Amino acid sequence: MPRSRSSVTVSVIDRSRKPVQEEMALVEENNGMSGGAASFSEEQEALVLKSWAIMKKDSANIALRFFLKIFEVAPSASQMFSFLRNSDVPLEKNPKLKTHAMSVFVMTCEAAAQLRKAGKVTVRDTTLKRLGATHLKYGVGDAHFEVVKFALLDTIKEEVPADMWSPAMKSAWSEAYDHLVAAIKQEMKPAE
Repeated sequence: MPRSRSSVTVSVIDRSRKPVQEEMALVEENNGMSGGAASFSEEQEALVLKSWAIMKKDSANIALRFFLKIFEVAPSASQMFSFLRNSDVPLEKNPKLKTHAMSVFVMTCEAAAQLRKAGKVTVRDTTLKRLGATHLKYGVGDAHFEVVKFALLDTIKEEVPADMWSPAMKSAWSEAYDHLVAAIKQEMKPAE
């Protein structure tokens, strides 16, 4: 049965804020790792590495499909990107979107692939600070992160061989994404 946009949007928007607040408390305690490094198991790491190795070969095209899925689920999200506002270029042909999508997708996947080995999110501090400031400036909230997570997981599911995708792989990518988001949220602080 195909997913409807409204069911995705409702499930994203209706989530309670309490789990996010609890996650943020754990992030502060664990220096950017909600649940600590031990929570990302060797099995999860292996699943992420195996799937990323497959996707890496076509990451530019997959990244674009990932962002197109975000805009399919949440069409208004495209207005958060200055290079898409008032653009007559179709999304799938927009060179700035292609570049941005590739950057975000590769950073997300590489951070996931390095999570267990590094024991934390391996995005440079300056990049995390910039991401935090940018996401704060554009009013990115929990619902936005949830839409991106849905699109990421759905994209990975579509891109890896059908016999590779499993609940365990979904869980591994979900947890890795949650760690990255927690690190970004930690940097989403208004300037003092």
